[in-house]
Amino acid sequence: MSPRTTLRTLLTAVLALLIALPAAAELRLRITPGANPPPMPIAITDFVGDPAGAQISQVIAADLERSGLFRIVDKGAFIEKITDPNRAPRFADWRQIGADALVVGSANMTADGRLQVAFRLWDVAAGTQAAGLSYFTQPQHWRRVAHIIADQIFKTITGEEGFFDTRVVYVAESGPGNARVKRLAIMDQDGANNRFLTDGRSLVLTPRFSPTLQEIVYMSYQGGSPRVYIMNVDSARQELLGNFPGMTFAPRFSPDGNRVVMSLERDGNSDIYVMDVRSRSINRLTNHPAIDTSPSFSPEGDKIVFNSDRGGSQQIYVMSAGGGEPTRVSFGTGRYTTPVWSPRGDYIAFTKQDGGSFSIGVMRPDGSGERVLATSYLDEGPTWAPNGRYLMFFRQAPNARGQAGAVRLFMVDITGQNLRPVPTAGDASDPAWSPLIPQ
Repeated sequence: MSPRTTLRTLLTAVLALLIALPAAAELRLRITPGANPPPMPIAITDFVGDPAGAQISQVIAADLERSGLFRIVDKGAFIEKITDPNRAPRFADWRQIGADALVVGSANMTADGRLQVAFRLWDVAAGTQAAGLSYFTQPQHWRRVAHIIADQIFKTITGEEGFFDTRVVYVAESGPGNARVKRLAIMDQDGANNRFLTDGRSLVLTPRFSPTLQEIVYMSYQGGSPRVYIMNVDSARQELLGNFPGMTFAPRFSPDGNRVVMSLERDGNSDIYVMDVRSRSINRLTNHPAIDTSPSFSPEGDKIVFNSDRGGSQQIYVMSAGGGEPTRVSFGTGRYTTPVWSPRGDYIAFTKQDGGSFSIGVMRPDGSGERVLATSYLDEGPTWAPNGRYLMFFRQAPNARGQAGAVRLFMVDITGQNLRPVPTAGDASDPAWSPLIPQ
């Protein structure tokens, strides 16, 4: 069975049966721009019934803890043992161990071979149910159901969309530095279900998802020259986007998926171009002797951010999606590269090189409010979670000789307070975070 078929099987089988009740005010986390509240203590019990229930609750707990907004209460402190998740818990027992929220649930096989997973989110202080849903799916998709439940809990409590039911495409790296093998790979956002999309015979760089999740646009040296390709994620079928006479770099889809913006080098000069995916017609957006590269659309698709050295050093510029005179928005010290617009439109993330180190930072689209989120020997290539609260990037650490060493993925929130590694099987770079997977 193909990956696409299994995905469709899950999506047609998932059904919400219980009505989600509105979250009580006491349960809502108050999140202010630029700051995070103290993590909310939340107790998550093992789901009763099928053995998969314990695994599901573990994934939910790991998802919520990874967000930095929740503290998972140690199971050893539990007073009440939940045996019937459909009955109201003894709220006094959960208040006594300091839990503000409680998650209970069940997992059971149905007569037709499907797995039914149900959960309830309780507001411990108010003694009320905040959410309750039930899902049917094929047993092998239990992990995705866990991510969906975690997203529902996250949204109920924070008021923001979750980011757990997503995937990440990245470049898997292996081999010595002088013969590096780089393959496209894809995984769940927590590192599970990893698989390779290319065989490593051609160098690949900068993969980016389409808004529909079905395709990835990326750069490959297949044939010896860098060209832009589109690949169907599930079939791994690739197609050359355009056979341009020069080298092409840093492709990205427009928000509607109908265009790809990229940097194209012609006659020794690099400018920004946009291509219509259907007609393959191409339009030049910049015409300057400087190097213009790394373009990214705004969420509305009406503007493009890119970096250019037209002012003497690499800085960030914003222009209309149809071209025209760009406006410089970065004015700090150092060099700015790889800008990418937040899905919410409120920030532009970037890589900054200054004083011998590399940083990941964010700024408002007009250049105000710049702040650095992470700094190291080499931090590069930010990509946004679909809710616009978290960033993923790759970090390269120096080895014992002070040279480039292992390359790993990291994530951080927009406050810079929740920096943590993202598990991968080996070295990894150039991550791209998908939108939420449709249910």
